[in-house]
Order: sequence, then C-alpha cells, then structure tokens
Amino acid sequence: MISSTHIAVAAFALAVGAAAPAQPAAQTIVMSNFRYSPPAIRLAAGRPVTLTFVNRSGGGHDFTAKAFFANSTIIAGAAPDGEVEVRGGATKSITLIPRAGTYRAHCSHFLHTPMGMRGQIIVS
Repeated sequence: MISSTHIAVAAFALAVGAAAPAQPAAQTIVMSNFRYSPPAIRLAAGRPVTLTFVNRSGGGHDFTAKAFFANSTIIAGAAPDGEVEVRGGATKSITLIPRAGTYRAHCSHFLHTPMGMRGQIIVS
C-alpha cells in the first residue's frame, strides 16, 4: 500500500529533479603525438558542451579552430585567438555553446598539422 508520505516524497523528488538546470554535455579530446582522438567531434548546435583537452604527450600541443570558437558563445574557459594551448601532460577545459556548421581544427605547432594533427568539428 502506498502511503501519503511516499507520494509526497516522490512528488518532491520529481519537482527537485525538474528544477535542476541541465548540465552541459561533455566531450574529451585526447592530444597525443601528431593526432587528436577522436579526429571528428560531433556536437549539437545551441546546446552547451564542455570540451576537455587531455594532452598525453610530453610536449605542448594546441587545438586551433578559429572559426569554430568565433562562432561559439564561450561560457567558461578561454580560446584566445581561436586556440586552446595545452602543456605536455596537462588538461584544459572550455564550456561553450556551438553554432551549426562544419569547422576545421589543427595544431599550429611547427610541422604538427602536416604530420597528421588535424581534425573536424561537426555541429548540427
């Protein structure tokens, strides 16, 4: 038998759950020597997302996507000049709301792009 206490607790739980703001989606981009993983990032237009860049190499890398960052609303973190620089062994995050489009990304460090460190961001 369901008591009025059980009903009140269930109603409260539903109300609290509905009132809680939605958390941004999350996407991890792993940087290693001369590649991003995944090489293509798929995001939902107009939906907040936290991108976390994990540099697993000993040297620095960046994620340069000038058009992508220029067409996004950055909520937390920064991408000065359209890039996120990550020291070797470090992690950095940025939360943003992307605009629909297909964007290119690359590492701007010397010879990193020709060696394969490039990717694509698909926002639909």
